[in-house]
Amino acid sequence: MKRIINIVEDEKDINNLVAQYLRKEGYEVNSYYTYEEANAHTKDDVHLWILDIMLDDKSGFDLLEEIRAANPDTPVIFMSARDKEFDRIIGLEKGCDDYITKPFSPKELVLRVNNLIKRAYKDTNNRIFIDGYELDEEQRKVYSDQEEIELTTKEFDLLMMFIKNKGFAFSRDKILENVWDENYFGSDRVVDDTLRRLRKKLPKLNIHTIYGYGYRLG
Repeated sequence: MKRIINIVEDEKDINNLVAQYLRKEGYEVNSYYTYEEANAHTKDDVHLWILDIMLDDKSGFDLLEEIRAANPDTPVIFMSARDKEFDRIIGLEKGCDDYITKPFSPKELVLRVNNLIKRAYKDTNNRIFIDGYELDEEQRKVYSDQEEIELTTKEFDLLMMFIKNKGFAFSRDKILENVWDENYFGSDRVVDDTLRRLRKKLPKLNIHTIYGYGYRLG
């Protein structure tokens, strides 16, 4: 199941940028640009809110009260251009879970969102979101738009090796050692064949070929 995040930010460029990064992580994102738009959805089934403090004639503080009245346990992150200790204290006193000051790195916000989601929803501890896919490591299942994608044992093992070492390059020999173990005596072509099937099943997966060496995720 995809986690749903609502963003309330009147600056469309910021709203769209944050939404883009969160969707890439596998979240379902709704964007709202005014207090009134967002207030109509405070009773919706939402897993996390990201609120700007300054919203037309109202404030994120007002919206937070409406959210808390409808869903007291839903995590909320404030973002604001005002780097004032007073705002931060008010936000925390009113019950927000985190606070980030503009300008901020979208990657930092994504990390904060991921951490909050993990703390708030314990069943996500074994859930991994990557390139639009959702993985349940414990049950060894992969989903795309809530539809399960069937992977073989080695395809899943190869996928997890890349995910847990995102950004690192692996030679074919190293992949054989990690996924097939040191007692495997077949050809290293099995790596290419397994990866080809994995790419076919998960076409959005950002695995790069390093010619003459091996592969890297991300």
